[in-house]
Amino acid sequence: MAERPGIDEYFLEIASVVAKRSTCLRNKVGAVVARDKRILSTGYNGAPSNMEHCLEIGCIRQQQNIESGTRHEKCRAVHAEQNAIIQAAIHGVSTAGATIYCTHQPCILCTKMIINANIKRVVYLADYPDSDSLTFFSDASVEVINYSEQPG
Repeated sequence: MAERPGIDEYFLEIASVVAKRSTCLRNKVGAVVARDKRILSTGYNGAPSNMEHCLEIGCIRQQQNIESGTRHEKCRAVHAEQNAIIQAAIHGVSTAGATIYCTHQPCILCTKMIINANIKRVVYLADYPDSDSLTFFSDASVEVINYSEQPG
């Protein structure tokens, strides 16, 4: 019989499934916002609503050889964390005091949104080349856990 996953592992697995909907050609990213062991919203990275996706027209960042973790404004996609926060807002769901589970460490833009959405905890699987985000989280007293570094 399989061992029952802990709550962080459970929501990270869900974020990994959500990431499969991504239309990004470079990174498939998923996010789940949860509070009290309940999902509030989910998001994955992709073009804004009613716009063509990179899967259809190609990746501007690849075409211009833009290094990962830089020049976020050149990306056509809305990030997974941003989409999860936006979905909560559209549906009138407060994210205050929640945890966001991400397949990747949030970038600095998503970090600022997470802080202002009053999300108090971030759990992620993969590193992202944006160390400023970790400093911002620390300065804002947001707990951050790199799950890949957890024992067991």
